[in-house]
Amino acid sequence: MAGRIRREDVEAVRERAHIEEIVGQHVTLRSAGVGSMKGLCPFHDERSPSFHVRPQVGRYHCFGCGEGGDVIDFVQKVDGLGFSEAVEYLAGKVGLQLRYEEGGGPRSTEEPGKRRRLIEAHKVAEEFYREQLSTPAAAAGRQFLAERGFDRTAAADFGVGFAPQGWDSLLRHLRGRGFTEAELTLSGLVSQGQRGIYDRFRGRLVWPIREVTGETVGFGARRLFEEDQGPKYLNTPETPLYKKSHVLYGIDLAKRDLQRDKRVVVVEGYTDVMAMHLSGVGTAVATCGTAFGSDHARIVRRLIGDSGSSGGVQLASGASVGGEIIFTFDGDAAGQKAALRAFGEDQSFSAQTFVAVERSGMDPCELRQAKGPDAVRALVAGRTPLYEFVIRSTLASYDLRTAEGRIGALRAAAPVVAGIRDAGLRPEYTRLLSGWLGIDDQDSVRRAVQGASTRPQAAGRSQSSNERPTASAEPTPVPLQRMPVPDRRDPVAQIERTALEVVLQRPDLVAADFDELPTDAFGAPAYRAVHEAIRAAGGLTVARPLVQASGGSTGWVGAVIEEAAEPVRGLVTELAVAPLPEDRPEALEGYVKGVVLRLVEIGFTRHIADLRGRLQRMDAEADPAAYQAAFAELVEVEGRRRNLRESA
Repeated sequence: MAGRIRREDVEAVRERAHIEEIVGQHVTLRSAGVGSMKGLCPFHDERSPSFHVRPQVGRYHCFGCGEGGDVIDFVQKVDGLGFSEAVEYLAGKVGLQLRYEEGGGPRSTEEPGKRRRLIEAHKVAEEFYREQLSTPAAAAGRQFLAERGFDRTAAADFGVGFAPQGWDSLLRHLRGRGFTEAELTLSGLVSQGQRGIYDRFRGRLVWPIREVTGETVGFGARRLFEEDQGPKYLNTPETPLYKKSHVLYGIDLAKRDLQRDKRVVVVEGYTDVMAMHLSGVGTAVATCGTAFGSDHARIVRRLIGDSGSSGGVQLASGASVGGEIIFTFDGDAAGQKAALRAFGEDQSFSAQTFVAVERSGMDPCELRQAKGPDAVRALVAGRTPLYEFVIRSTLASYDLRTAEGRIGALRAAAPVVAGIRDAGLRPEYTRLLSGWLGIDDQDSVRRAVQGASTRPQAAGRSQSSNERPTASAEPTPVPLQRMPVPDRRDPVAQIERTALEVVLQRPDLVAADFDELPTDAFGAPAYRAVHEAIRAAGGLTVARPLVQASGGSTGWVGAVIEEAAEPVRGLVTELAVAPLPEDRPEALEGYVKGVVLRLVEIGFTRHIADLRGRLQRMDAEADPAAYQAAFAELVEVEGRRRNLRESA
């Protein structure tokens, strides 16, 4: 098991990974004033940009949907990665060697620098293959694509390329780019023979296989020439980058639609993915030479936001809370076997699971050619619940016209129903099974299902299916309810908010008077909680050295968030990213000081009102000394407020 990444290295990643560059790979950012950028939110549909990034603070916040955080949070959310995976990915981007607590290490056995070299080798190889597709030698490849309805634009969009028939075309190209024989062997781009290394892919169409981050980690290649005695499809072998049980072809292209629609369509081939996407089904992905397994489910779960806690709940709108997994299989026996395997893996995620089967046996690519994109979309829309498909496939092996056939079918189907993890679905499928069998006595069917659930093989399968997700899944924590903020039309609350914004964003310009504010300086509970976190983080005494050392407020804001209660952390990010009303550089310093002075003045005014109320309630004759003391304090505070106004 991987050890915990050292805290100081995580902070170094936050400092070195420029959030505007990472976000800019997914969002077109434009200036929104001094030190602020904005664009269309990648996490929800919008027409007017409400997604803001503040590079100096190292944080983002969407004022439309409320998503926000630092650069690590962004990578986790947009790419569906776990925390450690996101940190390791960013560390590779910035060339930082991570250190782990004693007893652990990175998930990959390769050093980050070596991993970056392998990634770069695949990038160069992909560019080489794509260029080769336009050469005369690749005519067979272009014909293959054209016969399946894919033009050059489609090939470019999906990165399709051509591996020349020679033994060392790519090898010579990569050597010319400075890659060593050891690196090329480790990458899987070449094979080892008695006479040395040579190109693994020769005379084939190649598709780049990318991680969810968009980095190419391997290739899938299709045979084109009869003299090629190799398999029809050949993939990259297992390497430090490429693990076939951890990759899904097209996930990089599908992730945005997948996050939005909460649905993934699993197909069986590269051309099927292309056909689906070109037909408007942008959530299609394919496994690479292996069945859809629990590791694939983990990737999908993170992107659709499936907590893995229970079965998906169907809403009135037709969407499901847990999202949808739709498998497309051929309508032949092999397709049915694939569906049965998927049924076993269904216990690895809680999304509603369906099967879309083309009864005539056409795959999505063939269906698009024969009947057009509408037929492909209709195939997905006409999906059947996976449980129903498996049960009906089981019943199809029996002659239900006879009593013996019905009893045999019941005995075969009862364990399937008993194996459904969602206890709420079992009674409904028990009732449906009774109808499909033509058995009027539902009690006998129910007893058969209950009996199957108590048999060792059924119980063992159910137990393992319930245990497996907890070992590999990383359930999404349930967020605490965020503390409500006051109406921005309240002028006093708006001053409190703006004061916190400038203290978080530009503490170097804030007057030292801020640290002298009492705990009750903020009237709004939410803003008071942020102020308490600022005080707990050390106030300006800590903030200024941090900003001076790093040239930005990333570390300072992080320190405040660490001290803040969970319901307030999102508000801290929002305040740290919010555009300031004054964005002229020459006027910013005066504006910041003015905001804090107004807050201090409000505190004086509130104190003065309290003192006057106390004086009105006091009996000057009964206790003249106490009255005189309160009056003197009132005069002193009024004088401090007057001096403040004059200095301002």
